Amino acid sequence: MGLEKFTRYCYYLRMKEFKEYNFWVYIMFNEPAKATYIGMTNNLERRVIEHKLGLIKGNSQEHDTKKLGYYEWFQYVDKAIDREKALKKWKRAWKYRLIETMNPEWKDLAEGLDEMLPREGMIEEFFRTLDNGEITVKGL
Repeated sequence: MGLEKFTRYCYYLRMKEFKEYNFWVYIMFNEPAKATYIGMTNNLERRVIEHKLGLIKGNSQEHDTKKLGYYEWFQYVDKAIDREKALKKWKRAWKYRLIETMNPEWKDLAEGLDEMLPREGMIEEFFRTLDNGEITVKGL
């Protein structure tokens, strides 16, 4: 196996990890956008549903933060935890500006969320196999 083929194969294996390691940092807000809740999860859809049903005790339940305003994906849990902790220290105005980078109209991003999250087979869409069985990365 040549170095180039080996490199492509290693890249393919690393990309396959994408579907196994999904961590999300997210911001929920309430209707008048007076309160936010920042959290981290490995299943964003489930977590948003828990918020909407009022199952998340504490700040989220107290302030009725049921709308998804912002989210970020991370492959590694330590990076997600670091980001969550950093965002929790931010001033309210900074958090609002961050939400507005993804969601300028402050809509509930939970609507249509299932179309945006990684799914089985998504990684394979980035790759194609040549007739000779060599794995190559699209666009490279």
